[in-house]
Amino acid sequence: MTERENNVYKAKLAEQAERYDEMVEAMKKVASMDVELTVEERNLLSVAYKNVIGARRASWRIITSIEQKEENKGAEEKLEMIKTYRGQVEKELRDICSDILNVLEKHLIPCATSGESKVFYYKMKGDYHRYLAEFATGSDRKDAAENSLIAYKAASDIAMNDLPPTHPIRLGLALNFSVFYYEILNSPDRACRLAKAAFDDAIAELDTLSEESYKDSTLIMQLLRDNLTLWTSDMQADVEPQPGDGEQKEQIQDVEDQDVS
Repeated sequence: MTERENNVYKAKLAEQAERYDEMVEAMKKVASMDVELTVEERNLLSVAYKNVIGARRASWRIITSIEQKEENKGAEEKLEMIKTYRGQVEKELRDICSDILNVLEKHLIPCATSGESKVFYYKMKGDYHRYLAEFATGSDRKDAAENSLIAYKAASDIAMNDLPPTHPIRLGLALNFSVFYYEILNSPDRACRLAKAAFDDAIAELDTLSEESYKDSTLIMQLLRDNLTLWTSDMQADVEPQPGDGEQKEQIQDVEDQDVS
């Protein structure tokens, strides 16, 4: 086997063994060869990083939730410990995001030739800047949000020209970009408009959907619709407060929470 094939096989083994840090290392070696990745290699890289970042994002949400509860109780000693622990998770998140953003910037985006791969990588760039914006504060948050917006817009421009509305990568981009508008920019109107346009455009061309991408595309369309339902009900609740306000809201879905790349 060539060095490239060797690393791809190592990544597959690591995935089966659920050793995602090693999966990342193997796919980083492939990416640093400065070649255009195959669809399989691209997906392996995405899955590897999705798992290492996903575990930390979930940890951060749990720790933040515990921190809020302890703040309400006024437990100062525990709060100090929680803040230190949250800081540790945030450092891990920053390191992972910085790592993949560096790989995208130096190797993957410059080597991408097809519209599909360019959209895939710019979407990834938008996603990982968005993950930084989820926990950053002050100017760091502003910079992460700005970088995310620029990357998502670049991906959208290419997707509009090169990919059909039913393409799973174009749909996944619309899903994550709309989540960015809702969660990071606090712009529910823009989020709803983007998600609705993507859903409606895909519905209008449903007969062009290829058999191989049918499952992924329809799953993402369902997620777009679920988020739209959630967001519109939240916006109505903001206008007319409902009984039970203040209870934990249903979680918004993005592509990284699902089994699609």
